Amino acid sequence: MLGVIGLALLGVPRVIAHDLEVVGPAANALLVWAPLTVWVVVALWRRVPNPLLTLMAVGVAYGALLGVTHQVLWAWAFDTPPALGGNLQGVLPPAVEALAVRGFSLVSSLAVGTLVGTGCGVVAWLVSRAVPGYPRTAA
Repeated sequence: MLGVIGLALLGVPRVIAHDLEVVGPAANALLVWAPLTVWVVVALWRRVPNPLLTLMAVGVAYGALLGVTHQVLWAWAFDTPPALGGNLQGVLPPAVEALAVRGFSLVSSLAVGTLVGTGCGVVAWLVSRAVPGYPRTAA
């Protein structure tokens, strides 16, 4: 469990850098891809029995950290906070609207983290299939 959280924490600097807009495109790309590469390499190096499930768990933890970090940095990330539009614009009280937008942000962060972890898990699982002697699990 500690390893899962440790790997997930590798993605937090990118979230902070993105929300505070403190890095350019090249540094942002490094902050995006380096942690994901480390996730896959560690899963393969440690020869985890089920890299797909392991990295999916890392992704869920990352999604939770992503969501919490976005919430903490919300006031700094937006000059004008996001609001509902279309038919919902101005319909809800401001506090309820803010809660809805922030709630959606949290749910989407969990979904993105889970998908990212699953994608890394698929890559690690595919590579593990090609590595002789890698522990085999039922697929």
